Amino acid sequence: MLKLGMHVDNWRHNDVTYEVPCEFARAHGMEYVEFGTVDGDYFIQALGYNPHITLHSDPLKLKAYLDSLKLKVSQIDAAYPMSSPEGQYRGIPYTIRSIQFAKALGCPCVDTTDGGRKPAGYTDAEVMALMKQYYRVVLEWAERWEIIINVEPHGPYTTNPDTMEQILSFSDSPYLRLNFDTGNTFIAGNDPVAFLKRFRHKVSHLHIKDVSESLARKVRGGETGIATSIVSIGEGVNAENIAGCIEILKDMQWDGVLSIECEAAPGNVEKSLEWLRKEIAR
Repeated sequence: MLKLGMHVDNWRHNDVTYEVPCEFARAHGMEYVEFGTVDGDYFIQALGYNPHITLHSDPLKLKAYLDSLKLKVSQIDAAYPMSSPEGQYRGIPYTIRSIQFAKALGCPCVDTTDGGRKPAGYTDAEVMALMKQYYRVVLEWAERWEIIINVEPHGPYTTNPDTMEQILSFSDSPYLRLNFDTGNTFIAGNDPVAFLKRFRHKVSHLHIKDVSESLARKVRGGETGIATSIVSIGEGVNAENIAGCIEILKDMQWDGVLSIECEAAPGNVEKSLEWLRKEIAR
């Protein structure tokens, strides 16, 4: 069954706390939200101008709030670049704390990815070795805590289908899966439908992003990821691909969450919901 949720990051530019997107989700009949995480303190978040959650906060307090809204958490986003050298001593503990937080929330998965650029001074083979060690360590935790570790296509290694296949082959653990992203695969120059079809057996969560025509014309093939869609889902040049991906999921009888990543400008998320609900029902 295809379920709809959304990332609270959609409200990041609105300078609000996570309660605002959560109340929106409840008011618009959504069952799931996805949280970004802060590992430490960020004064903007502490002042109430950022919707992400700190990993030192009380997950049970957050869960009680979500339970009151009848909301569940589809994924915890802890996408510190595991392809960077710092991933070994910053990304690994960040992900481990996110696994523990997710478990307390009753959330099934944690999102990871590579960096937006290849690290200077490192060969691809060296970077792949760094990433393999990163996943070796975090998967030991994931298996004990029974939390899926998703890999999201977002950087030069994960948006390359051949390299992504190598990453997903680092371990045969059932806890190493894919968070597919329609916008990042498209902006990197791939065919999102073909990408999803290749890895459909690994997908456990999706980010749904459209792409404006102007952005696609400017950076497609030159960038590997975008934070959110600035147009509502269905109004951009990636709409046909998103519809094709939904058909693949329906044919598979896939059971999971499509998490909307769309800038929460007035009406944007509402129109995205309307379009996606029609595509799912079609």
